[in-house]
Order: sequence, then structure tokens, then C-alpha cells
Amino acid sequence: MSASAAPVVLSNIHLVGREVWAPPITSPQAGTVWSSGSNVTVTWNTSSRPTQVSNPIGSVILGYILPDGTGGENLDVDHPLAKGFQLDDGQVTFTVPNVASKSNYIVALIGDSGNISPQFTINGS
Repeated sequence: MSASAAPVVLSNIHLVGREVWAPPITSPQAGTVWSSGSNVTVTWNTSSRPTQVSNPIGSVILGYILPDGTGGENLDVDHPLAKGFQLDDGQVTFTVPNVASKSNYIVALIGDSGNISPQFTINGS
């Protein structure tokens, strides 16, 4: 038995008349500082929404980039910051969890596709 595989290129994805949508995060921005226990709002630009999207329900997930840049996004997918909201909303508010103080946090907006924020700081409690 033999098998072969070819690389899959995912560009201009169309799913039964639907397009994959990855709205850009507008907040937090580089230099943003959150504090554990505070309420914050993550925002994203909805102006490029296609007519149909394959999954309009979103999640926001906290992650971090290793200081040397070699470790990917290190997303905590088991503990989303927010979930079950409509991507069309353009924002979601939640309470910052109690985490270690770092200046290399990111958030990922997951739904139809994914997008990550610039790195920002969380001051842990």
C-alpha cells in the first residue's frame, strides 16, 4: 500500500458559496496594558465581511509569543477569554484573568478563520 500527498494551498477559500473571513483585530494594540481583574474590550474591523461566512460565531483566546520569537502563538484554547459571540458584533468585553505579568501577550480572534493581535502587556495581580 502506498500513499502520496501534495501540499494544500488555502487562498481565496470558497465553501459552498461562502468565503473565509479573518477580521483584523483593532484593539488591543502594541503598547496596550491590561491589568488582571479589569474589564477590557477586544475590537476588530468588520468592514471587509463577505456576504456569507462559514462560521459567524467567535472566540477570543489568550496566548503569548516567546521572547526569542521561536515558539508560535502558545494559545490557551482550553480557557477562552470569551466565546459564543457574533463576529459581526465587532467587539467583546470580558474580565482579564489572573495571569503572570508579561509584555508578550496576544489575543487570537477565532471564528470563521483566525487573526492575532500585536503583542501587549498584562500586569498580573
